[in-house]
Amino acid sequence: MVVVVSDTSPIRALAHLRLLDILSELFGEVLVPQAVAEELLHPPSRFESLDVESLRYVRVRHPSNQQRVRELQAEIDAGEAEALALAEEIRAEAVLIDEAVGRNVALRMGLPVLGTLGILLQAKRRGICQEIRPLLDELQHQLHFYISPGLRHEVLHQAGE
Repeated sequence: MVVVVSDTSPIRALAHLRLLDILSELFGEVLVPQAVAEELLHPPSRFESLDVESLRYVRVRHPSNQQRVRELQAEIDAGEAEALALAEEIRAEAVLIDEAVGRNVALRMGLPVLGTLGILLQAKRRGICQEIRPLLDELQHQLHFYISPGLRHEVLHQAGE
């Protein structure tokens, strides 16, 4: 079973698309730190609340090295810091994260990263979803999810769309 650690954004985006279950199909188990669970449960007003503990394939787990979390918080927010510290601690197969600064920190730490678009691309390749163009449109227009034109083109090209 593949175990990944997720930051807030991929879970929020997939919940918006009503595709959260693809996480269990792709990875088996998803760990989220407490700060991410709190961000999802008590989001800014434009997002819906989500209790990840109600999802059978998500487990909330605290990173044990709080010093590492504090070090990471000098560069990134609490959810990202806890997610990266936890991923490092358990040697996760990937950390699910979208924000550029957080991704850069993860890569610098030697952690494999995968964002929402990569998750959707994997789901398409496995036949879990048939088309991702309308999903990208929905993310951009409804969630104001930033996708650069070049990245959008590349993802659609890789998806054969």
